[in-house]
Amino acid sequence: THTHSHPHTHTLTHTRSHTDIISTVEFNYSGELLATGDKGGRVVIFQHEQESKNRPHLRGEYNVYSTFQSHEPEFDYLKSLEIEEKINKIRWLPQQNAAHFLLSTNDKTIKLWKISERDKRAEGYNLKDEDGRLRDPFRITSLRVPVLMPMDLMVEASPRRIFANAHTYHINSISVNSDHETYLSADDLRINLWHLEITDRSFNIVDIKPANMEELTEVITAAECHPHQCNVFVYSSSKGTIRLCDMRAAALCDRHSKFFEEPEDPSSRSFFSEIISSISDVKFSHSGRYMMTRDYLSVKVWDLNMENRPVETYQVHEYLRSKLCSLYENDCIFDKFECCWNGGDSAIMTGSYNNFFRMFDRNTRRDITLEASRESSKPRATLKPRKVSTGGKRKKDEISVDSLDFNKKILHTAWHPKDNVIAVAATNNLYIFQDKIN
Repeated sequence: THTHSHPHTHTLTHTRSHTDIISTVEFNYSGELLATGDKGGRVVIFQHEQESKNRPHLRGEYNVYSTFQSHEPEFDYLKSLEIEEKINKIRWLPQQNAAHFLLSTNDKTIKLWKISERDKRAEGYNLKDEDGRLRDPFRITSLRVPVLMPMDLMVEASPRRIFANAHTYHINSISVNSDHETYLSADDLRINLWHLEITDRSFNIVDIKPANMEELTEVITAAECHPHQCNVFVYSSSKGTIRLCDMRAAALCDRHSKFFEEPEDPSSRSFFSEIISSISDVKFSHSGRYMMTRDYLSVKVWDLNMENRPVETYQVHEYLRSKLCSLYENDCIFDKFECCWNGGDSAIMTGSYNNFFRMFDRNTRRDITLEASRESSKPRATLKPRKVSTGGKRKKDEISVDSLDFNKKILHTAWHPKDNVIAVAATNNLYIFQDKIN
């Protein structure tokens, strides 16, 4: 395990600006690269180092590969609104050539970035000297063929496309389609479909904005394309429902094909029921057969063929149910936790408070609570399972609910697409953990 503080992290905690708080984490398709975005609009890419012969026990670490400023703060003069530079989501495109491409978005603008390497440069021009000055044409008596000379490796990030002005509300999701040509972007009330080559227009495929905004009862919280069927996508809502849509059925997908909702248990109804049933994340399994949704207290796995209830439900931090009142008062009840699948869809992971994160094994139904902290991240330290005491007498190694730190929350996690390597963002630190090698 090892930790990366985001660049520009000062050791003085109280002066630490909020710009280096990590806001999204994403592995690319091979898992060789790991991108993080932060509140300051920066993207930091880590690259997996090949294992070295002399240190075989280190299965390759992730080191900083490239850092660039993706978004800048803007001001909307018409609406008198400041537009934050915070990166809401990063999505990689499948690699087609030597370069890597990723989409990054803030609240309003999506950008397509190209990340490429340069380790050679041309020397021996005819029209200019080595220092770049133009030569006097009369002094050129012979023709030279320029040659490529090796130079230090440079990783360059350049914006190739800017997709702007299509969202009235804040963008919460982007998702690359399996046709690798189109992608969707979702805000609170609408979902748009883009072509990666076309920046000046997008197709609106979902619009749930009521004619009268006072009748607004729900918003879109997340959206994702199906991993194999390029016509299918899902979006989740603040009412705890998920709609699956098929673009072959109609151009405007306001009428869903499938509607997933679990009937509410009347016995557990409370003032907070609606808030905690809001879905903060939805993710298809790699197989495309299941999807997983995260609400405030639980993770649910749905079979796409069964709409009336999930096939699996995992409690993330059930001990907080009695604390909803204070979590409402300090706004934590509105935190948006993400969730992710492992490469084989056999395990899932999501975050909690106190820098805890949870993993659930779908086959054995075993679950574990782990902590991302400086103590647990010394190289090759083994993560010890954590337990939270739920009322009654507290055992020696348990943590009481009242001592949990709600400012330390793990909202963003990512799982390597092939290996048991996970990335966990804890405020402004990125932790990378891997399976123990015997």
